Amino acid sequence: MDHANDDIARALMPSAHTLRERQNLLFQFWRFLALNLRFVTMIFKGEH
Repeated sequence: MDHANDDIARALMPSAHTLRERQNLLFQFWRFLALNLRFVTMIFKGEH
């Protein structure tokens, strides 16, 4: 089990900028729209 704790301790931590983006509802909504637009585009093109 000690190996798991060591791996967690060495994991990269997100920057302050990344954390702000993850907590920003406007940014999350924008990413949601962009992702859905990509899905809809793929569906209509038939390349899925």
